[in-house]
Amino acid sequence: MEKTEEKTEQKEKKNIIKELIPYIVIILIVVLLRAFIITPVQVEGTSMYPTLKDNEILLLKKYDHSFERFDIVVFDYNGSRLIKRIVGFPGEYVEYKDNKLYINGKRVKEDFISTQKTSDFKLEEIGYDVIPDDYYFVMGDNRNNSTDSRIIGLVHKNGIAGSTNLSLFPFSEIGKINK
Repeated sequence: MEKTEEKTEQKEKKNIIKELIPYIVIILIVVLLRAFIITPVQVEGTSMYPTLKDNEILLLKKYDHSFERFDIVVFDYNGSRLIKRIVGFPGEYVEYKDNKLYINGKRVKEDFISTQKTSDFKLEEIGYDVIPDDYYFVMGDNRNNSTDSRIIGLVHKNGIAGSTNLSLFPFSEIGKINK
């Protein structure tokens, strides 16, 4: 009798383990996804207004490090996560003059900026003739209320956590973020 009870007990343990395996796999996949692929990130403040609003939740693509001009990126600065647009790339000269962006002396349109004025700025003001290798010049869309490269300097590529172009919350904003 004891052997039968022992066998029954072992079968029950095996069944419990078999039932737990799918849940363990799901948890493992979620942890790996968040660690290496995608994770939610929350907008704090109004530096990207009107494109992004305070407390909006975005999907950060951690795997994406092939940036294009005006991509929205997330990076760490003094223990905070900042969300800005890439305006200038390595080897480029950035200047704002009369509320217009110039890259290497050529005018570049910023269709996402409203009627807000961007103060005149030259890259030399933060100590560079051109953006060095592995660095980016970033700015918020709300130019009058943005802690960006004009203040904090250039952002190193290793400091960029990834890019985002998808809003998850609030539900009224869900979808692709326009450049």
